[in-house]
Amino acid sequence: MSPFPLAPARWMVLPAAVLAGAALGGGYGAVKTPQYAATSYVIVVPAEKSDPSAALGFAQAYGRVATDIAVTGDAQVWAGVSAATLRSGVQAATSPDAPMISITARSAKPSTAVSMADAVARALITDSSHVAANTGVKVVQFSRATKPVAPVSPSAALSALVGACAGGLLGGLALLVRPKRATRAEARHSRQATVPGPSTAVQPAPEAV
Repeated sequence: MSPFPLAPARWMVLPAAVLAGAALGGGYGAVKTPQYAATSYVIVVPAEKSDPSAALGFAQAYGRVATDIAVTGDAQVWAGVSAATLRSGVQAATSPDAPMISITARSAKPSTAVSMADAVARALITDSSHVAANTGVKVVQFSRATKPVAPVSPSAALSALVGACAGGLLGGLALLVRPKRATRAEARHSRQATVPGPSTAVQPAPEAV
């Protein structure tokens, strides 16, 4: 046990940090606009007399440029949003085993998320058809996006829980750091207080004759 115990008031740092983190996290979750996600799927298929294995490679390539095609083509017109909104709200993912591309769009409105995902998928299909004679593959619709019924952003309760955990972690770190510094300072003062001063030699008394 440490010879320099913590003052009781210092232990209040931990619950106070937990409460503050929960309040901040819950407040953020309450005021943040919910986000909805919709996903559209397209698949790359080889044309006649083309190498089937080429479809997988072109799927990877189309997945990398999906948002570029969206912002430079007609997808922004079909979705009814700006190019910047498509660039920040749409993500494309590919599979290493199948020539399929998933296009996920996020928006504060469920219908807008669906429109954005389907618009990017339509742009991929249109652009692939223009170069199908050279690539030997084309993109076709596999599954259209469905309207989401629940947001994918964290709820206020979940945000409060995350904030409480973060606050508890910071409060615990504060308790670990501050007592160590206080103990070192007290130990230094204690050593200084116990250092003996210079002693004075005592002269022997003369012997009586």
